[in-house]
Amino acid sequence: MKISIIMPTYNRANYIIETVQSIQDQTYTNWELLIMDDGSEDETEVLVRELGDSRIQFIKLGRIG
Repeated sequence: MKISIIMPTYNRANYIIETVQSIQDQTYTNWELLIMDDGSEDETEVLVRELGDSRIQFIKLGRIG
């Protein structure tokens, strides 16, 4: 069974790698991580894309509000 993890984020470049690493370190490996970015203006997207993990999808949304 595949587990889907949905992670909202906004301007969290300082924490995103540590957060994703905690998911990657789990013993269960059949998962996908959907990172929903609410229009970050920092390096969040660059850092996530550099991870090169095919289980991770980065979805850039526009700012709401």
